[in-house]
Amino acid sequence: MKVPQAGAVAAVIAIALTASGCVFDDGDQGDGTLSIGIKFDQPGIGMRETDGTFSGFDVDVATYVAKELGYKPNKIEFKQVYSNDRELLIQYNEVKFVVASYSINEKRKEKVDFAGPYFVAHQDLMTRANDGSITKAEDLNSKSLCSVSGSTSAENLRKNLAPKAGLLEMSGYADCVVALQESRVDAMTTDNSILAGYAARKGNEGKFKLLGTNLSNENYGIGVKKGNKELQRKINDALKKMVSDGSWEAAVKKNFGANYKYEPAPAITPVS
Repeated sequence: MKVPQAGAVAAVIAIALTASGCVFDDGDQGDGTLSIGIKFDQPGIGMRETDGTFSGFDVDVATYVAKELGYKPNKIEFKQVYSNDRELLIQYNEVKFVVASYSINEKRKEKVDFAGPYFVAHQDLMTRANDGSITKAEDLNSKSLCSVSGSTSAENLRKNLAPKAGLLEMSGYADCVVALQESRVDAMTTDNSILAGYAARKGNEGKFKLLGTNLSNENYGIGVKKGNKELQRKINDALKKMVSDGSWEAAVKKNFGANYKYEPAPAITPVS
C-alpha cells in the first residue's frame, strides 16, 4: 500500500482543486491508485503504525472492498481523515470512499451517501481505572469531558445526558487519551470499539476502564459521493460477501479481541 502524505487539510485542498480545475475522477489519482479515507489514530479501527503499515477493522473492511472493486493492496492509498473533514474529502474527490468509524445520521446524509452499515457500535465513556466517581453519564455534569471535534458523541452527551459537563474538543482521539491520562479531563467519550482499542493498546493496560454505558447506537457506514448509486451498490455487494464468507467475523475478532462483545453484522440498507 502506498504511504500517504501527512493529514489532508481539506479546505485548502478544496480551494486548490477548484482554482486549478484539476479534480481527480472519483478517487482515482491518475495512475490506477484508489484513495480511501481512514482514521490514523484509532487502535483496532484505523491506525497508522510506526513502521508505516496500517491496522484495524476499518482497514480490513476497506481492503476487502477495494479488492472486490478490482484494486490490489499495492494500488490502495490510505489518506488520513478527521471527524470534521470527511464530507469535504468525499465531495472534492480526494478519496473515493471513507471507512472511518463513520456513523450514519441524517445530517451527514445531506452531504454524502452511505453504503452499509457494516458495523454497530455503542457510545460509551472511558475513565481512569482508579476513578470511581463516574458510574453514569449524568455524573459528568460536575466533571470535564474530552471528545473529538465533529463527532456525534460529544453532541449527544451535552444535549441529552450531561448538559453541564465541561467539554474539551480535540482534533484526534489520541489527544483525548493523553488529556485523560494527565488528569486534564475526567473522562472521554466515543464509540466503545474505539475506546476498547485504546484501553487494550500496549502501554495502556490497566490505566483505563470502560463504563459500559451504551449511550447510543452507532451504525458505521462507508461514505461515498452523493448520487453515486453504482458505487454504493458495488460496496454493498462487497460487504455482503465479506459477511457471508466469514471474513467480517474474522476481522472483528482479530482487531477487537476475543472478549469484545460485538453484535452480528447489521442488515445492509438497499440503494433506492
